[in-house]
Amino acid sequence: MLYPKKLSSKKSNLLIKILLGVSLLAAIILTIINKSTTPKIHWAALTNSGIIYAWITVIYSINKRTNIAGHVMIQAIAISILTTYIDYSLGFKGWSLEISIPIIIIIANVTMLVLTIVSHRKYVRYAIYQLIICIYSLIPLYFIKENLINYYILSYIAIGISIINFILTIILSARDVKDAIIRKFHM
Repeated sequence: MLYPKKLSSKKSNLLIKILLGVSLLAAIILTIINKSTTPKIHWAALTNSGIIYAWITVIYSINKRTNIAGHVMIQAIAISILTTYIDYSLGFKGWSLEISIPIIIIIANVTMLVLTIVSHRKYVRYAIYQLIICIYSLIPLYFIKENLINYYILSYIAIGISIINFILTIILSARDVKDAIIRKFHM
């Protein structure tokens, strides 16, 4: 046999339920250990948020109707929330706003640009996700305006890459988007 046998949906659902139970049990055990050993340091909340993040990723990945751009968007938002929570749990030093979120935005925009270049004929499928990522990419502008961060360079780089990405995707896929709009709205 060249390829492994594919699990039936019944077996895979059972496997997911078992793993979910193990994750829940691990979260409870970690919380109990945290409360009994170091109650002033909430490290169990960090590990439990990592478990929740992992399950969000797994459940979203299992969904067969998910396209890659949607996955990039969900991952960017989820990991930004997770890193902000970790920063907040550790006393909020601001590294999540100054370093983590701009890097996540840069990676999401570069990924979307690669997707657009590789499959610009299918850009219409990615258009709404690209728009959401571009709007999400403006968050560092809010951080700068409200003086929530001290170092602006990475935020400006992230905003610049987002603008360049948006312009390039419009240039690469303008005709396809125009054709899709004409087809959808019978213009």
